Amino acid sequence: MAAAKLQRPLNLPGTAYARRRKQLMRMAGDDAILVLPAAPERVRSRDTHYPYRQDSDFWYLTGFAEPEAVLVLVPGRAHGETILFCRERDPDREAWDGPRAGQEGAVDTYGMDDAYPIADLDEILPGLLEGRTRVYYHFGRDAEFDLKLIGWLNRVRAQARTGAQSPHEFLALGHLLDEMRLFKSSDEIKLVQRAADISVAAHEAAMRIARAGVREFELQAELERVFRANDAESAYGSIVGAGANACVLHYRANNATARAGDLVLIDAGAEYRNYAADITRTFPIDGRFSKEQRALHDLVGAAQRAALAKARPGVAYDAGHVAAVETLTEGLLRLGLLKGRLEKAIADGAYRRFYRHKTGHWLGLDVHDVGEYRIDGESRLLEPGMVFTIEPGLYVAPDDKTVPAKWRGIGIRTEDDIVITNDGHRILTDALVRDADEIEAFMAG
Repeated sequence: MAAAKLQRPLNLPGTAYARRRKQLMRMAGDDAILVLPAAPERVRSRDTHYPYRQDSDFWYLTGFAEPEAVLVLVPGRAHGETILFCRERDPDREAWDGPRAGQEGAVDTYGMDDAYPIADLDEILPGLLEGRTRVYYHFGRDAEFDLKLIGWLNRVRAQARTGAQSPHEFLALGHLLDEMRLFKSSDEIKLVQRAADISVAAHEAAMRIARAGVREFELQAELERVFRANDAESAYGSIVGAGANACVLHYRANNATARAGDLVLIDAGAEYRNYAADITRTFPIDGRFSKEQRALHDLVGAAQRAALAKARPGVAYDAGHVAAVETLTEGLLRLGLLKGRLEKAIADGAYRRFYRHKTGHWLGLDVHDVGEYRIDGESRLLEPGMVFTIEPGLYVAPDDKTVPAKWRGIGIRTEDDIVITNDGHRILTDALVRDADEIEAFMAG
Protein backbone atom coordinates (compact mmCIF):
# COMPACT_ATOMS: atom_id res chain seq x y z
CA MET A 1 0.00 0.00 0.00
CA ALA A 2 1.39 3.42 -0.94
CA ALA A 3 1.50 5.68 2.09
CA ALA A 4 -0.03 8.69 0.34
CA LYS A 5 -2.60 6.84 -1.79
CA LEU A 6 -5.19 5.74 0.74
CA GLN A 7 -8.90 6.32 0.17
CA ARG A 8 -10.84 9.54 0.63
CA PRO A 9 -11.09 10.96 4.17
CA LEU A 10 -13.59 9.27 6.45
CA ASN A 11 -15.72 10.76 9.20
CA LEU A 12 -18.64 9.64 11.29
CA PRO A 13 -21.93 11.27 10.31
CA GLY A 14 -23.39 13.79 12.76
CA THR A 15 -26.38 11.51 13.23
CA ALA A 16 -24.09 8.92 14.85
CA TYR A 17 -23.24 11.26 17.74
CA ALA A 18 -26.90 12.24 18.18
CA ARG A 19 -27.90 8.57 18.24
CA ARG A 20 -25.32 7.84 20.94
CA ARG A 21 -26.57 10.72 23.08
CA LYS A 22 -30.15 9.47 22.78
CA GLN A 23 -29.12 5.93 23.69
CA LEU A 24 -27.16 7.12 26.71
CA MET A 25 -30.09 9.21 27.96
CA ARG A 26 -32.46 6.27 27.58
CA MET A 27 -30.13 4.17 29.70
CA ALA A 28 -29.80 6.91 32.35
CA GLY A 29 -33.53 7.54 32.71
CA ASP A 30 -35.72 10.64 32.70
CA ASP A 31 -34.84 11.81 36.21
CA ALA A 32 -31.08 11.82 35.59
CA ILE A 33 -28.60 14.46 34.46
CA LEU A 34 -25.27 13.67 32.80
CA VAL A 35 -22.33 16.06 32.97
CA LEU A 36 -19.19 15.60 30.90
CA PRO A 37 -16.40 18.19 30.59
CA ALA A 38 -14.00 18.34 27.65
CA ALA A 39 -10.34 17.48 28.17
CA PRO A 40 -8.36 20.39 29.61
CA GLU A 41 -5.38 21.84 27.77
CA ARG A 42 -2.06 20.78 29.28
CA VAL A 43 1.05 22.94 29.60
CA ARG A 44 4.19 21.30 28.22
CA SER A 45 6.61 23.92 29.48
CA ARG A 46 6.16 27.54 30.46
CA ASP A 47 3.76 28.97 27.83
CA THR A 48 3.74 26.08 25.35
CA HIS A 49 1.11 23.33 25.40
CA TYR A 50 0.98 19.69 24.45
CA PRO A 51 -0.98 19.09 21.22
CA TYR A 52 -4.64 19.08 22.20
CA ARG A 53 -6.51 15.80 22.11
CA GLN A 54 -10.17 15.69 23.08
CA ASP A 55 -11.41 13.43 25.90
CA SER A 56 -12.51 10.17 24.27
CA ASP A 57 -15.93 10.05 25.97
CA PHE A 58 -16.62 13.68 25.11
CA TRP A 59 -15.61 13.02 21.50
CA TYR A 60 -17.75 9.86 21.38
CA LEU A 61 -20.85 11.89 22.23
CA THR A 62 -20.15 15.11 20.33
CA GLY A 63 -17.39 14.95 17.72
CA PHE A 64 -16.45 18.37 19.13
CA ALA A 65 -12.68 18.97 19.20
CA GLU A 66 -12.39 22.20 21.20
CA PRO A 67 -11.28 22.58 24.83
CA GLU A 68 -13.17 24.62 27.44
CA ALA A 69 -16.48 22.88 26.85
CA VAL A 70 -19.00 20.95 28.94
CA LEU A 71 -21.71 18.64 27.62
CA VAL A 72 -24.87 18.37 29.73
CA LEU A 73 -27.56 15.82 28.91
CA VAL A 74 -30.96 16.34 30.58
CA PRO A 75 -33.31 13.51 29.52
CA GLY A 76 -36.91 14.62 29.04
CA ARG A 77 -36.19 18.35 29.38
CA ALA A 78 -38.87 20.24 27.45
CA HIS A 79 -36.52 23.03 26.31
CA GLY A 80 -33.90 20.68 24.89
CA GLU A 81 -32.12 17.63 26.26
CA THR A 82 -28.65 18.21 24.78
CA ILE A 83 -26.78 21.32 25.90
CA LEU A 84 -23.22 22.35 25.13
CA PHE A 85 -21.35 25.04 27.01
CA CYS A 86 -18.45 26.19 24.84
CA ARG A 87 -16.25 29.15 24.00
CA GLU A 88 -17.78 32.14 22.25
CA ARG A 89 -16.56 33.30 18.86
CA ASP A 90 -13.66 35.70 19.33
CA PRO A 91 -11.95 37.13 16.22
CA ASP A 92 -8.87 38.22 18.18
CA ARG A 93 -8.26 34.77 19.72
CA GLU A 94 -9.22 32.97 16.52
CA ALA A 95 -6.47 34.90 14.72
CA TRP A 96 -4.01 33.21 17.09
CA ASP A 97 -5.54 29.77 17.68
CA GLY A 98 -7.88 29.09 14.76
CA PRO A 99 -11.66 29.17 14.29
CA ARG A 100 -14.17 28.31 17.00
CA ALA A 101 -17.63 26.84 16.57
CA GLY A 102 -19.30 29.19 19.02
CA GLN A 103 -22.86 28.69 20.21
CA GLU A 104 -24.33 28.90 16.73
CA GLY A 105 -21.95 26.25 15.41
CA ALA A 106 -22.67 23.99 18.39
CA VAL A 107 -26.33 23.91 17.34
CA ASP A 108 -26.06 24.09 13.55
CA THR A 109 -22.95 21.94 13.00
CA TYR A 110 -22.89 19.63 16.02
CA GLY A 111 -26.62 19.09 16.49
CA MET A 112 -27.01 20.39 20.03
CA ASP A 113 -30.48 21.44 21.18
CA ASP A 114 -29.01 24.50 22.87
CA ALA A 115 -25.64 26.08 23.57
CA TYR A 116 -24.36 28.68 26.02
CA PRO A 117 -21.03 30.44 26.56
CA ILE A 118 -18.73 28.46 28.85
CA ALA A 119 -18.51 31.58 31.04
CA ASP A 120 -22.21 31.10 31.90
CA LEU A 121 -21.75 27.55 33.23
CA ASP A 122 -21.60 28.64 36.87
CA GLU A 123 -24.87 30.53 36.52
CA ILE A 124 -26.88 28.01 34.50
CA LEU A 125 -25.81 24.51 35.62
CA PRO A 126 -27.29 24.66 39.17
CA GLY A 127 -30.70 25.26 37.61
CA LEU A 128 -30.26 22.22 35.38
CA LEU A 129 -29.35 20.07 38.41
CA GLU A 130 -32.49 21.12 40.27
CA GLY A 131 -35.26 18.54 40.17
CA ARG A 132 -33.00 15.71 39.03
CA THR A 133 -32.49 12.70 41.31
CA ARG A 134 -29.32 11.20 39.81
CA VAL A 135 -26.07 12.67 38.50
CA TYR A 136 -23.88 10.68 36.11
CA TYR A 137 -20.33 12.01 36.03
CA HIS A 138 -16.69 10.85 35.89
CA PHE A 139 -15.85 11.45 39.55
CA GLY A 140 -12.14 11.61 40.32
CA ARG A 141 -10.97 12.25 36.76
CA ASP A 142 -10.64 16.05 37.09
CA ALA A 143 -10.25 17.23 40.70
CA GLU A 144 -10.84 20.89 39.81
CA PHE A 145 -14.12 20.13 38.03
CA ASP A 146 -15.15 17.77 40.86
CA LEU A 147 -15.02 20.71 43.26
CA LYS A 148 -17.05 22.89 40.92
CA LEU A 149 -19.75 20.24 40.59
CA ILE A 150 -19.91 19.81 44.37
CA GLY A 151 -20.29 23.58 44.70
CA TRP A 152 -23.19 23.65 42.25
CA LEU A 153 -24.89 20.78 44.07
CA ASN A 154 -24.48 22.58 47.40
CA ARG A 155 -26.09 25.69 45.92
CA VAL A 156 -29.15 23.65 44.98
CA ARG A 157 -29.25 22.00 48.43
CA ALA A 158 -29.12 25.42 50.09
CA GLN A 159 -32.43 26.24 48.41
CA ALA A 160 -34.22 23.21 49.86
CA ARG A 161 -36.41 25.40 52.09
CA THR A 162 -37.76 27.13 49.01
CA GLY A 163 -38.75 23.76 47.54
CA ALA A 164 -35.68 23.08 45.41
CA GLN A 165 -34.94 19.37 44.97
CA SER A 166 -31.28 18.39 44.59
CA PRO A 167 -29.88 15.12 43.25
CA HIS A 168 -29.28 12.53 45.95
CA GLU A 169 -27.65 9.77 43.91
CA PHE A 170 -24.24 10.01 42.20
CA LEU A 171 -23.23 7.40 39.65
CA ALA A 172 -20.10 6.76 37.60
CA LEU A 173 -20.77 7.68 33.98
CA GLY A 174 -18.38 4.94 32.87
CA HIS A 175 -20.84 2.24 33.95
CA LEU A 176 -23.05 3.24 31.03
CA LEU A 177 -20.65 4.75 28.55
CA ASP A 178 -17.90 2.12 28.68
CA GLU A 179 -20.30 -0.62 27.65
CA MET A 180 -21.61 1.48 24.78
CA ARG A 181 -18.10 2.19 23.51
CA LEU A 182 -17.06 -1.47 23.71
CA PHE A 183 -19.32 -2.39 20.79
CA LYS A 184 -18.23 -0.70 17.57
CA SER A 185 -20.64 0.26 14.80
CA SER A 186 -19.84 -0.47 11.16
CA ASP A 187 -18.82 3.18 10.72
CA GLU A 188 -16.45 2.97 13.69
CA ILE A 189 -14.90 -0.22 12.34
CA LYS A 190 -14.22 1.61 9.07
CA LEU A 191 -12.28 4.25 11.02
CA VAL A 192 -10.28 1.63 12.92
CA GLN A 193 -9.62 -0.09 9.60
CA ARG A 194 -8.33 3.18 8.16
CA ALA A 195 -6.03 3.60 11.16
CA ALA A 196 -4.88 0.01 10.62
CA ASP A 197 -4.23 0.56 6.89
CA ILE A 198 -2.13 3.64 7.64
CA SER A 199 -0.25 1.71 10.31
CA VAL A 200 0.47 -1.14 7.90
CA ALA A 201 1.90 1.33 5.38
CA ALA A 202 4.04 2.90 8.12
CA HIS A 203 5.46 -0.45 9.29
CA GLU A 204 6.26 -1.37 5.69
CA ALA A 205 8.06 1.94 5.18
CA ALA A 206 10.16 1.41 8.30
CA MET A 207 11.07 -2.14 7.25
CA ARG A 208 12.17 -0.86 3.85
CA ILE A 209 14.80 1.46 5.31
CA ALA A 210 16.04 -1.03 7.91
CA ARG A 211 19.75 -1.81 7.76
CA ALA A 212 22.62 -2.32 10.15
CA GLY A 213 23.70 1.07 11.47
CA VAL A 214 20.26 2.69 11.37
CA ARG A 215 19.23 4.51 14.54
CA GLU A 216 16.00 3.56 16.25
CA PHE A 217 14.75 7.14 15.96
CA GLU A 218 15.26 7.04 12.18
CA LEU A 219 12.83 4.13 11.99
CA GLN A 220 10.47 6.01 14.30
CA ALA A 221 10.68 9.08 12.07
CA GLU A 222 9.76 7.01 9.01
CA LEU A 223 6.76 5.49 10.80
CA GLU A 224 5.45 8.83 11.96
CA ARG A 225 6.10 10.49 8.59
CA VAL A 226 3.65 8.03 7.06
CA PHE A 227 1.13 8.68 9.84
CA ARG A 228 1.15 12.42 9.22
CA ALA A 229 1.25 12.02 5.42
CA ASN A 230 -2.12 10.26 5.74
CA ASP A 231 -3.83 12.73 8.09
CA ALA A 232 -3.20 10.62 11.19
CA GLU A 233 -1.28 10.97 14.44
CA SER A 234 0.58 8.47 16.62
CA ALA A 235 -1.93 6.63 18.79
CA TYR A 236 0.78 6.27 21.47
CA GLY A 237 4.51 6.69 21.82
CA SER A 238 6.11 4.55 19.12
CA ILE A 239 8.32 1.74 20.46
CA VAL A 240 11.36 0.92 18.33
CA GLY A 241 13.68 -1.49 20.12
CA ALA A 242 16.76 -2.97 18.44
CA GLY A 243 18.59 -5.95 19.91
CA ALA A 244 18.10 -6.39 23.65
CA ASN A 245 16.00 -3.19 23.79
CA ALA A 246 13.16 -5.31 22.40
CA CYS A 247 13.02 -7.03 25.81
CA VAL A 248 11.86 -3.77 27.44
CA LEU A 249 8.09 -3.92 27.03
CA HIS A 250 7.46 -0.17 27.01
CA TYR A 251 10.84 0.93 25.67
CA ARG A 252 10.90 4.69 25.14
CA ALA A 253 14.41 5.94 24.41
CA ASN A 254 14.48 4.99 20.70
CA ASN A 255 18.06 6.24 20.38
CA ALA A 256 20.22 3.14 20.00
CA THR A 257 21.89 1.90 16.82
CA ALA A 258 20.77 -1.36 15.22
CA ARG A 259 23.73 -3.67 14.79
CA ALA A 260 24.26 -6.48 12.30
CA GLY A 261 22.38 -9.57 13.46
CA ASP A 262 19.88 -7.63 15.61
CA LEU A 263 16.16 -8.09 15.65
CA VAL A 264 14.09 -4.90 15.71
CA LEU A 265 10.75 -4.81 17.49
CA ILE A 266 8.42 -2.02 16.36
CA ASP A 267 5.19 -1.42 18.29
CA ALA A 268 3.46 1.55 16.67
CA GLY A 269 -0.02 2.50 15.54
CA ALA A 270 -1.78 5.41 13.89
CA GLU A 271 -4.72 7.30 15.33
CA TYR A 272 -7.23 8.36 12.67
CA ARG A 273 -10.18 10.57 13.65
CA ASN A 274 -9.29 9.61 17.24
CA TYR A 275 -9.58 5.85 16.53
CA ALA A 276 -6.42 3.85 17.21
CA ALA A 277 -4.60 0.98 15.60
CA ASP A 278 -1.91 -1.01 17.41
CA ILE A 279 0.58 -3.21 15.52
CA THR A 280 3.79 -4.94 16.55
CA ARG A 281 6.20 -6.68 14.24
CA THR A 282 9.68 -8.05 14.93
CA PHE A 283 12.10 -8.40 12.03
CA PRO A 284 15.83 -8.99 11.42
CA ILE A 285 17.74 -5.81 10.61
CA ASP A 286 19.73 -7.71 7.95
CA GLY A 287 16.64 -9.35 6.46
CA ARG A 288 17.41 -12.91 7.66
CA PHE A 289 16.53 -14.53 10.97
CA SER A 290 19.15 -16.56 12.80
CA LYS A 291 18.19 -20.10 13.82
CA GLU A 292 17.36 -19.08 17.40
CA GLN A 293 15.54 -15.92 16.36
CA ARG A 294 13.40 -17.87 13.93
CA ALA A 295 12.63 -20.56 16.49
CA LEU A 296 11.25 -18.00 18.97
CA HIS A 297 9.53 -15.98 16.23
CA ASP A 298 7.80 -19.10 14.94
CA LEU A 299 6.72 -19.96 18.49
CA VAL A 300 5.18 -16.53 19.00
CA GLY A 301 3.40 -16.93 15.67
CA ALA A 302 2.00 -20.29 16.76
CA ALA A 303 0.76 -18.72 19.99
CA GLN A 304 -0.96 -15.96 18.06
CA ARG A 305 -2.67 -18.49 15.78
CA ALA A 306 -3.83 -20.41 18.85
CA ALA A 307 -5.33 -17.25 20.31
CA LEU A 308 -6.93 -16.28 16.99
CA ALA A 309 -8.67 -19.65 16.88
CA LYS A 310 -10.55 -18.63 20.04
CA ALA A 311 -11.68 -15.28 18.60
CA ARG A 312 -15.31 -15.96 17.79
CA PRO A 313 -18.71 -15.17 19.30
CA GLY A 314 -19.66 -17.05 22.44
CA VAL A 315 -16.08 -17.87 23.48
CA ALA A 316 -14.64 -16.37 26.66
CA TYR A 317 -12.33 -13.41 26.04
CA ASP A 318 -9.67 -14.98 28.26
CA ALA A 319 -9.63 -18.20 26.21
CA GLY A 320 -7.23 -16.58 23.73
CA HIS A 321 -4.72 -15.80 26.48
CA VAL A 322 -5.00 -19.31 27.91
CA ALA A 323 -4.36 -20.82 24.46
CA ALA A 324 -1.37 -18.54 23.85
CA VAL A 325 0.17 -19.34 27.25
CA GLU A 326 -0.19 -23.08 26.67
CA THR A 327 1.41 -22.83 23.22
CA LEU A 328 4.28 -20.64 24.43
CA THR A 329 4.98 -22.79 27.48
CA GLU A 330 4.95 -26.00 25.46
CA GLY A 331 7.40 -24.44 23.00
CA LEU A 332 9.70 -23.12 25.72
CA LEU A 333 9.87 -26.61 27.20
CA ARG A 334 10.61 -28.11 23.79
CA LEU A 335 13.41 -25.59 23.15
CA GLY A 336 14.91 -26.14 26.60
CA LEU A 337 14.33 -22.65 28.00
CA LEU A 338 11.99 -24.17 30.59
CA LYS A 339 12.18 -27.57 32.25
CA GLY A 340 9.57 -29.84 33.78
CA ARG A 341 5.99 -30.71 32.91
CA LEU A 342 3.65 -28.48 30.92
CA GLU A 343 0.85 -28.42 33.50
CA LYS A 344 3.21 -27.49 36.35
CA ALA A 345 5.02 -24.83 34.31
CA ILE A 346 1.67 -23.17 33.59
CA ALA A 347 0.26 -23.57 37.09
CA ASP A 348 3.43 -22.21 38.71
CA GLY A 349 3.68 -19.35 36.24
CA ALA A 350 7.19 -20.37 35.18
CA TYR A 351 6.50 -19.04 31.68
CA ARG A 352 6.18 -15.49 33.09
CA ARG A 353 9.97 -15.14 33.05
CA PHE A 354 9.64 -14.92 29.27
CA TYR A 355 6.03 -13.74 28.81
CA ARG A 356 5.02 -11.07 31.30
CA HIS A 357 1.88 -9.56 29.78
CA LYS A 358 -1.62 -10.48 28.67
CA THR A 359 -2.38 -11.48 25.10
CA GLY A 360 -4.43 -8.42 24.17
CA HIS A 361 -6.67 -5.49 25.08
CA TRP A 362 -9.74 -3.68 23.80
CA LEU A 363 -9.07 -1.14 21.02
CA GLY A 364 -11.00 1.92 19.85
CA LEU A 365 -10.97 5.60 20.78
CA ASP A 366 -8.25 4.69 23.28
CA VAL A 367 -5.45 2.33 22.38
CA HIS A 368 -6.23 0.51 25.63
CA ASP A 369 -9.95 1.03 25.23
CA VAL A 370 -12.70 0.96 27.83
CA GLY A 371 -14.86 -2.07 28.61
CA GLU A 372 -15.03 -4.76 31.25
CA TYR A 373 -13.02 -7.92 30.69
CA ARG A 374 -14.87 -9.85 33.39
CA ILE A 375 -18.54 -9.95 34.38
CA ASP A 376 -19.55 -11.36 37.77
CA GLY A 377 -16.02 -12.64 38.19
CA GLU A 378 -16.00 -14.60 34.93
CA SER A 379 -14.30 -13.75 31.66
CA ARG A 380 -16.93 -12.16 29.43
CA LEU A 381 -18.02 -13.83 26.22
CA LEU A 382 -17.00 -12.35 22.90
CA GLU A 383 -19.70 -10.69 20.79
CA PRO A 384 -19.82 -9.15 17.31
CA GLY A 385 -18.51 -5.59 17.20
CA MET A 386 -15.80 -6.05 19.82
CA VAL A 387 -12.38 -4.89 18.61
CA PHE A 388 -9.17 -5.95 20.35
CA THR A 389 -5.53 -6.87 19.87
CA ILE A 390 -3.89 -10.29 19.95
CA GLU A 391 -0.21 -9.85 20.88
CA PRO A 392 1.77 -12.75 22.33
CA GLY A 393 5.49 -12.29 22.84
CA LEU A 394 8.68 -13.75 24.26
CA TYR A 395 11.48 -11.80 25.94
CA VAL A 396 14.75 -13.40 27.05
CA ALA A 397 16.66 -10.95 29.22
CA PRO A 398 20.22 -10.27 28.01
CA ASP A 399 21.61 -11.07 31.47
CA ASP A 400 19.61 -14.28 32.05
CA LYS A 401 22.40 -16.75 32.91
CA THR A 402 19.92 -19.60 33.39
CA VAL A 403 19.58 -20.07 29.63
CA PRO A 404 22.25 -20.67 26.97
CA ALA A 405 23.86 -17.50 25.61
CA LYS A 406 22.40 -18.05 22.14
CA TRP A 407 18.91 -17.14 23.43
CA ARG A 408 19.82 -14.09 25.49
CA GLY A 409 18.66 -10.64 24.45
CA ILE A 410 16.02 -11.87 22.00
CA GLY A 411 12.71 -10.02 22.30
CA ILE A 412 9.78 -10.78 19.99
CA ARG A 413 6.15 -9.66 19.87
CA THR A 414 3.60 -10.06 17.08
CA GLU A 415 0.44 -7.98 17.44
CA ASP A 416 -2.62 -7.63 15.23
CA ASP A 417 -5.99 -5.91 15.55
CA ILE A 418 -9.17 -7.92 15.08
CA VAL A 419 -12.92 -7.41 15.12
CA ILE A 420 -15.38 -10.12 16.14
CA THR A 421 -17.89 -10.84 13.37
CA ASN A 422 -21.13 -12.82 13.38
CA ASP A 423 -19.32 -16.04 12.51
CA GLY A 424 -15.74 -15.52 13.67
CA HIS A 425 -13.29 -12.65 13.33
CA ARG A 426 -11.57 -10.40 10.79
CA ILE A 427 -7.95 -9.33 11.11
CA LEU A 428 -7.89 -5.59 10.43
CA THR A 429 -4.07 -5.58 10.10
CA ASP A 430 -3.82 -8.72 7.97
CA ALA A 431 -2.12 -6.86 5.08
CA LEU A 432 1.16 -6.62 6.99
CA VAL A 433 3.58 -9.53 6.62
CA ARG A 434 3.57 -11.65 9.75
CA ASP A 435 5.48 -14.95 9.67
CA ALA A 436 9.24 -15.29 9.25
CA ASP A 437 9.18 -16.36 5.59
CA GLU A 438 6.87 -13.47 4.64
CA ILE A 439 9.04 -10.97 6.51
CA GLU A 440 12.25 -12.21 4.88
CA ALA A 441 10.64 -12.13 1.44
CA PHE A 442 9.33 -8.58 2.00
CA MET A 443 12.70 -7.31 3.13
CA ALA A 444 14.47 -9.01 0.25
CA GLY A 445 12.08 -7.29 -2.14
